[in-house]
Amino acid sequence: MSRLRLDNPYLLLLLTVLFWSGNWVVGRGLRGDVPPVALAFWRWTLAFACTLPFAWPHRHQIGAALRGHLGMLLLLSLLGISGYNTITYIGLQQTTATNGVLLNSFIPIVIIGLSWAFFGKRLSLREGFGALISLCGVTVIVAHGDLAKLAALSLNPGDLWIMVSVFVWAGYTLLLQYRPAGLHPMAMLSILTALGVLMLAPLYGWELAQGRLIHPSAAAFAGILYTGVFPAFLGYVFWNRAVAQVGGPVSGLFIHLMPVFTPLLSALFLGEAPHAYHFAGMALILGGILLTTLQRTVKSTQT
Repeated sequence: MSRLRLDNPYLLLLLTVLFWSGNWVVGRGLRGDVPPVALAFWRWTLAFACTLPFAWPHRHQIGAALRGHLGMLLLLSLLGISGYNTITYIGLQQTTATNGVLLNSFIPIVIIGLSWAFFGKRLSLREGFGALISLCGVTVIVAHGDLAKLAALSLNPGDLWIMVSVFVWAGYTLLLQYRPAGLHPMAMLSILTALGVLMLAPLYGWELAQGRLIHPSAAAFAGILYTGVFPAFLGYVFWNRAVAQVGGPVSGLFIHLMPVFTPLLSALFLGEAPHAYHFAGMALILGGILLTTLQRTVKSTQT
């Protein structure tokens, strides 16, 4: 019997988005007890601690990577480590879950747009149609099955922060193609997390000086632990590996699964039961992703 291995990029993307959906639930649930920069700082400190034992055997690559690619590594860390999650946590302090998920769901579209504008890449007609179907599923979920509710959505400062984070993550995903060649994934993640923690440290100090402290509780510490191990450590390992195999635009489509997983996790941990429109949206989202990925799967089996 063959041993189960996490080498399927679509499985990696599925698990990653599941972890990240939990991150949104934790971010919203802890907004009164853990300030946003504190959550980001300790999240990445834990992720670095998780990464270090796996990166240590490849430590000889780290010095060379920093000397030859410091600028790109700093940019990747700024966008993907210290930038995206901190901005998201700030946004979640002020925006509703509906607005936040809706805006965050535009990440795949932004990735496609930036990929076309700056890298001259396009999705095929089938892939583009799949993206549109998935986006329709997202719209059904965030509108609670009533499209008239979309007209009632209004932007607040939290929404603007989430919009900024969308472009930050899209930029990180597309720039991953310029990561140092031959650098072991764990070595790269250790570099990015270390640089990210260093960049977050002054902001964390400023937040502490403002009197914004963590309110100690079992839930707060459990939430920080979750964000550090699953969305930060495992999520980034899986995401980076999957992007290397199937590319940024297709990987970005799996972000559409976040409005699918988030209601399910909310039902489990917050007691919020899913409704019929959730299942309708899930069907559209999954159909769009299957339509998009099927073409690539068929091609890979024919080569």
